[in-house]
Amino acid sequence: MKKLLLLSSKEINIDLGLLLIRVIIGLLMAFYGYEKLIHFNEMAASDFWAKNVSFLGMSGSVPLALTVFAEFFCSLFLIAGFLTRINLFFLLFCMAYIFLVIFPFSILDKGDNGYQFNDAFVYFIIYLGLFFTGSGKYSLDEKLFGKND
Repeated sequence: MKKLLLLSSKEINIDLGLLLIRVIIGLLMAFYGYEKLIHFNEMAASDFWAKNVSFLGMSGSVPLALTVFAEFFCSLFLIAGFLTRINLFFLLFCMAYIFLVIFPFSILDKGDNGYQFNDAFVYFIIYLGLFFTGSGKYSLDEKLFGKND
């Protein structure tokens, strides 16, 4: 009896799955970064970025610019599958910094509708999985470098 293509673990399913994850997660994170990019001056002057966020002794516009770089630009490269693991390194660092330093170890919080996971932690786990798997065959890494990582 033949296996259904959808139930097998052939490479086409894995590569399409990685493409779907890269595109959806990349778009979701790029929206976060885009909002920070278009409201950069107001956010840099806000109390949150001036008082609560400090990276290597710098606050305000420097950590915000690094966050915009990771959330917006690295997410766009992730969608395209270009230098995937390098971009994932920056995204992993950004998400880890958020859930370990900005909101210390608040992985699970009590929300309005019960308990919920911190978004930065969820993104971190997804990025970590992508870091281990690579970009898949439908990526610029595969087209340019002949490898799917």
